[in-house]
Amino acid sequence: MTTPVPHDPHNRPSHDPHRPSETAGPVVRTTAGAVRGRREDGLAVFRGIPFADPPVGEARFAAPRPVRAWDGTREAYEFGPPPPQEAGIQGRTGMPTGPLGDDWLTLNVWTPDPDASARRPVMVWIYGGAYKLGHSGQPGYDAQRIARDGDVVVVTFNYRVGMEGFARIEGAPANRGLLDQVAALEWVRENITEFGGDPGQVTVFGESAGAGSVASLLSMPRARGLFRRAMAQSVPGTYFSDELARDMATALAAEAGLRPTVADLSAVDPRRLTDAGQALSAKMLQYQDRWGRAAPTVTPFSPVVDGEVLPTTPWQALASGAARDIDLVVGHNRDEFRLFLVLGGMLGKITDGRATEALRLFAPGGEAGERAYRAAFPEASPTELYERVHTDWLFGIPTLRLAEAQLTGGGRAHVYELTWPAPGNGGVLGACHGLDIPLLFGTFGADLGNLLFMGAEVPAEATELSSRFRRSWTAFARTGDPGWPEYDAERRLVQVLDVAPEVVAYPEDRSRKLWEGHDFGPLPLIGG
Repeated sequence: MTTPVPHDPHNRPSHDPHRPSETAGPVVRTTAGAVRGRREDGLAVFRGIPFADPPVGEARFAAPRPVRAWDGTREAYEFGPPPPQEAGIQGRTGMPTGPLGDDWLTLNVWTPDPDASARRPVMVWIYGGAYKLGHSGQPGYDAQRIARDGDVVVVTFNYRVGMEGFARIEGAPANRGLLDQVAALEWVRENITEFGGDPGQVTVFGESAGAGSVASLLSMPRARGLFRRAMAQSVPGTYFSDELARDMATALAAEAGLRPTVADLSAVDPRRLTDAGQALSAKMLQYQDRWGRAAPTVTPFSPVVDGEVLPTTPWQALASGAARDIDLVVGHNRDEFRLFLVLGGMLGKITDGRATEALRLFAPGGEAGERAYRAAFPEASPTELYERVHTDWLFGIPTLRLAEAQLTGGGRAHVYELTWPAPGNGGVLGACHGLDIPLLFGTFGADLGNLLFMGAEVPAEATELSSRFRRSWTAFARTGDPGWPEYDAERRLVQVLDVAPEVVAYPEDRSRKLWEGHDFGPLPLIGG
């Protein structure tokens, strides 16, 4: 009989009636103890392996601590508990499903063969969710197709989100969610050989807040040497100054009637503290005079440029050469903000006055920026202008600028843009935010894929594009070449991902020119 982790009362056996016998699954020894996985469709899969101790009790709001060793063999059959978070996850409602417990910091491995001599490339996925949602057990992140199609080892993991991971709390380190990610990568370095992976061939990849995390890791001294390549899909431009993050933390704690200190907040159950984040998100627009462009994002969580864990923004770090030795792929989707317009019931309903407000708030130069946008896009409706400036400010231009910063710092980068439109809901979503996830993972019927492909058969072109995603992504993990030319400041060549993929000059050049000279610095606290 297997022996559970002595200190973890939630290490329950699987309830799957078809669970294999104890001798059926492969056993791998990690630095903390042995784990038994399962054979699934030609892969060995291990779920719920702890890479750090549960961040509760005295460890609450602290940097991740090394996981305590266990005796015997731990069953790695189930995903670990999701970190505490608000209700509602991309494409579905309600709280995330999964086992209960405090052992949030776990990871999962898909490998063609846990043979230490195999030395396959390793791909480590970081989920998105506005730094307040998400977990690695979401069905949309089932990595079997990537591992099988690319003959690579794939690792996914949980990290703390929301109040636990990103609130700027007095007495706690900043960016605890990012520190969790570093701990997971350290686990990969120390253990992945036994799972058939090469610790010298690690690629980190992520989408949205996961891409912002990738960009942060490229900038963090603590992450140096933990990965060789990086892929950032739809990099958000939101990084908070320390002053802004502290002001937001005061407002967050006030929602719970507390101060933003470890002593005060540790007295509240982590699953109840998420209510404070949800309450503040609903009223952030009331703080626009203090929080400026951060207020309309309706998320009070982002990486904090605290000067220690994250010394500078990623653009400044890369331009200074921080990642010149790391191969980089970055890209975004053409219609990023369309998803939020549709989910908010705003598509086609934006007035010219509201478009003007958005242009003056987000475009470089205020009123001059509004005039420049209208001149650059004379055919655009108010809704299209509203969508365009949000797409550019929040994802498009920050993503392109990361590639440009990498070049400035002496590195190399490849850039892509996804233009294939999602077929669900009559095609109104276009090539919106998050569409790259079901295409990359091939999970068309899970999470956000439910919305993007709702009411439509998965067309053959989607299946082919999905395969192309995996071929390019895994080729990059293996060789550093995704299959299209490097980006440079003269030709600006970009891989356009569509039914007929082609390499062209950056398609959103009108937007690029509007943002020339703009510095994506930490978002400031406006009113003191």
